[in-house]
Amino acid sequence: MSWTDDRIDTLRTMWEKGMTASQIAEALGEVSRNAVIGKAHRLGLQARPSPVKPNEPEIVVAPSEPEPAPIAAAPPPPPAPRPAPPVEEPREAAVESPSAAAPAPDAPPQPVMRSVGPGGFLRQAPGEQQAPIAPAPPRRLVPAKPSADVAGKTGLLDLNDRICKWPLGHPGEPDFHFCGEKVNPGFPYCVAHCGHAYQAQLPRRDRRPPPPLPFGGPRVR
Repeated sequence: MSWTDDRIDTLRTMWEKGMTASQIAEALGEVSRNAVIGKAHRLGLQARPSPVKPNEPEIVVAPSEPEPAPIAAAPPPPPAPRPAPPVEEPREAAVESPSAAAPAPDAPPQPVMRSVGPGGFLRQAPGEQQAPIAPAPPRRLVPAKPSADVAGKTGLLDLNDRICKWPLGHPGEPDFHFCGEKVNPGFPYCVAHCGHAYQAQLPRRDRRPPPPLPFGGPRVR
């Protein structure tokens, strides 16, 4: 079906009269309601408000009820008793709010981290206003009691440039000491111990050859 000028004029006239799209489609014939609406939209005709309004509350008509019988006038109520004047409470007995009266719970004490300084005293933590703790007194060094095995012998603290420094015994043993005799001038030891410390080199022919090397080492000539 094609839209001729006559059909368009009929659509325009009926649309302006306020007829519905179904009525226009029925009058034109061979056209649907949606086709009429689409053609009117393309022609720029004035849009019509939708008969269905969104969110419109449903109106329910209640059945008519018979009018109630007139109620006899009630007797006037008796006058209300006059309230007693309020009694002023003393200021000391003022009631405080529950939130203000309830004491706040005490937070658990937090451990204080301290560092130990020299001498065993505790350093003051940052933010503290108290006086720092006095350091411990210095320890007094008590000399060890000398062993009876070295009584009257020359010890390490007795050495000087005029006595022999030849060690006798093994360090760590209770009887370890030094010779203590008068030194040979120009040497750190006495004459007897200089003979042990300084020995003359033998002639080459009198020297004892070293033992041969194992596993067939070179010969010693």
